[in-house]
Amino acid sequence: MLNKQNSLVRRDVRFLGNILGDVLTQLGGDALFHHVERIRELTKRLRTEFHPELLATCIHEIEQLEPDMRYDVIRAFSIYFQLVNIAEQNHRMRRNRYHRRSKEGEIQQFSIESTIQNWHESGVSADEVEQILSFLSLELIITAHPTEAARRSVLHIHNRIANQLIQLDQIDEDSEEHRELYHTLFSEISTLWQTDPLRKRKPTVLDEVSNGLYYIDQTLFDVLPRVHQELERCLNTYYPEHKWNVPSFLRFGSWIGGDRDGNPSVTPAVTWQTLVMQRDLVIRKYEQKMEDLLPYMSHSSERVKISDELLASISRDREEVNTDDLPKGVWRNQEEPYRIKCTYVLARLKHTRLQKKDAGVYENPDAFLADLKRIQSSLQSHQPVGIAISEIDKLIHQVEIFGFHLLSLDLRQHSGEHEKAIDEILETLQITSGYSTLSEKKKIKLLTDLLTDPRPLTSHFMDYTADTKQLLELFRLVVKAKEEFGENCISNYLISMTQGTSDLLEVVLLAKEVGLYRHQYDSRLHVVPLLETIDDLHRAEEIMERYFQNPMFKPGIANGRAYQEITLGYSDSNKDGGMISANWELYRAQQRLWRLAKKYNLDVKFFHGRGGALGRGGGPLHQSIMANPPHTVLGGVKITEQGEVLSSRYAMKPIALRSLEQATSTYLHSVAAALNKEQTEINPEWMKTMEIISSHSLQHYQQLVFHDPFFIPFFQEATPLPEIGELKIGSRPTKRKNSQKFSDLRAIPWVFSWTQTRYLFPAWYAAGTGIATYLTENKAGLATLQEMYKKWPFFSTLINNLQMALSKADMVIAKQYTSLAQDQKQARQIHQLIQNEFDLTKQQILAITEQTELLEQNTVIQESIVLRNPYVDPLSLIQVHLLQLRRQDQDSSENPYLLEQVLQTINGIAAGLRNTG
Repeated sequence: MLNKQNSLVRRDVRFLGNILGDVLTQLGGDALFHHVERIRELTKRLRTEFHPELLATCIHEIEQLEPDMRYDVIRAFSIYFQLVNIAEQNHRMRRNRYHRRSKEGEIQQFSIESTIQNWHESGVSADEVEQILSFLSLELIITAHPTEAARRSVLHIHNRIANQLIQLDQIDEDSEEHRELYHTLFSEISTLWQTDPLRKRKPTVLDEVSNGLYYIDQTLFDVLPRVHQELERCLNTYYPEHKWNVPSFLRFGSWIGGDRDGNPSVTPAVTWQTLVMQRDLVIRKYEQKMEDLLPYMSHSSERVKISDELLASISRDREEVNTDDLPKGVWRNQEEPYRIKCTYVLARLKHTRLQKKDAGVYENPDAFLADLKRIQSSLQSHQPVGIAISEIDKLIHQVEIFGFHLLSLDLRQHSGEHEKAIDEILETLQITSGYSTLSEKKKIKLLTDLLTDPRPLTSHFMDYTADTKQLLELFRLVVKAKEEFGENCISNYLISMTQGTSDLLEVVLLAKEVGLYRHQYDSRLHVVPLLETIDDLHRAEEIMERYFQNPMFKPGIANGRAYQEITLGYSDSNKDGGMISANWELYRAQQRLWRLAKKYNLDVKFFHGRGGALGRGGGPLHQSIMANPPHTVLGGVKITEQGEVLSSRYAMKPIALRSLEQATSTYLHSVAAALNKEQTEINPEWMKTMEIISSHSLQHYQQLVFHDPFFIPFFQEATPLPEIGELKIGSRPTKRKNSQKFSDLRAIPWVFSWTQTRYLFPAWYAAGTGIATYLTENKAGLATLQEMYKKWPFFSTLINNLQMALSKADMVIAKQYTSLAQDQKQARQIHQLIQNEFDLTKQQILAITEQTELLEQNTVIQESIVLRNPYVDPLSLIQVHLLQLRRQDQDSSENPYLLEQVLQTINGIAAGLRNTG
């Protein structure tokens, strides 16, 4: 059956591909179709029978294309990948439906039910389950990192095509319905062909806010409560004797509109508008839900008993709520009190959204919840099951999850900005001159003394530089926001490049200035370090212990337990030390920090700053959770969700639900194992092995990246790095500063550029040398690595991500990019170094996984990559040709036209390789 299932995705791809071919012929002409087919045939042959002469023929075919024809060829291959992605998403939903409808007793792997059933069969008691639930906290944070190249208009067309494609499983190929479906999809793909795929301007921060809210509006607002309801259903099924109240453990947050690290466009005014947009959306969603409930609330007080509490609340509503602005006023049938109550609730929600406080509002979401629970309680007394009670239950979950703020907005700023502001403030007051030049010890002493002193340091009457003024304005905004949108609208302040305890205390001091921190009482703003480089990870324990020991330290409180949140940067640590070393140092840092927190009777919530790409910590969400060290999940788990991950994971409800259910199932299992002290101690030999591999890998990686004088020029010249900076996909600059320093280059363009060239360098380089060196020193080491792969989730996830990266990389295509470098001799040598490391890494991975080819044990992904590669190749070869033309003559009048075509190839390659940014 599964083989038949897998053949369906090929059928869908063929169907959509044939329609695209017809669109190309009709709208582009026979010549376009001929060129596309000719290039496609050549690249497919190259995959099965590589010859240099065949590659030369393919390149010649591309170089002979006229500019207009070349543009259309690029678009044809790019749209093909968009259609493949839609077909594969549709297949994921199909497979999910198949598993849900499979024979009775067969429960889908990584489902919530599989976990609860396993607990029940293993003898886990209801009390033990309650304990597990008390530790749950899973937060997913939407970020504005610029890795989603598709326009919203294009995504809308994709969704329409996806919704139509679902019909293909229900109709016969020779039927009238099949012909109608063909014509509908032909129309949609024609529209896609005629829609400009590139943004004409860079999105503003508020554009990015709107894009992020799109996923909340379209899918997540409904999907999140369904995850909670599914957990509740499973608990009631397997533990029916216990009364369950599932906490709202799964939430989404956001950085968009709050992340000002290197982005001058994120001003306090933008942050405030972000909060306004979030509140407007969530209350509108509640209003729509209440309107949708009205048809199901026709219960008559002459037929059923309505609770006294609900009737009393209606009496209060009559006195407090003005309903003149409701289109139909209060429900007029006095025998239908639920509908009367719903119209009052609608009026309060509308007044709250519009801030018409004199007309009757909800002062906070708890007041709204109280009304919903009055309706729920009364309904349960006479109709405990049915659509009305189910929808009320769902709405209660939504209010508990989203409140009136929708998403908790994290603020983020670079540590250097706080230091500059403190330096200026203290200089103005003549407390000290040159604060930034003080030693770390003296900084900590001075900051601690200032935090103890109740006197303020700043005043509206003092004159500061624009940067310091804006920073102080931001902290004042937090106070105002908490009053306006609720305490949870902003809870955390993240400090990029945290390199010392003083970086944390500086933010605490700024919070004190506006009353967010009170030494003798509490702190309303949780200060969170972001540890990003290998050196910072090594020093993490020292930084945090000094903070915990400081008398000014105040932990956060969650579920009655004190905690400290710590953010781990996967992108910059990988850029700094390579895939193996970054992942190992992050793992070790978690272990050390967790032990340190226990010493001070604290939980630690790790915030995993993962990117969408493999070179930035990307990968399946549930595997990311499994790879964490045991016990570290007990303080809660927080993970960034960004770029193309949003569209591939959350654009469609069934896929979003499955992804979040997988993550929840894995998380439940991890928390249960940690509480039961299962696998809490990793085999010391494994730890020592990873230490050796990491050390050799780090040395090999940094030898090339930091010590070879030709490497960075090669990267800058042989990749589309300059052109990526022109791709209008994000409001933030590609560099923290306007410099050519490698340290100032953001990890996103670093990874994105390498992925475009098909090297995928950051996702695997130096892994092979690290492993091979360990095996040279340990003759029986292969058996150890094979055991680690089978039994240690961290290591198996690492190896699986490596083989994914190696499968997507292509050294033959990558070699073509060396022609772009000015020093050809050095370029060839660097390519050969990378080629040798690629071959070595592949050899080691195959030995560890005991496979004859990569991804042999994951045929679905393997087949997808095999299907895609021959179609990515033309875009890569065209991109190299275009970059050659641009680099040969930067002043050419054709340059803007060439740039647009380069950007089109970037778009297409991103769609073809998926996890790219």
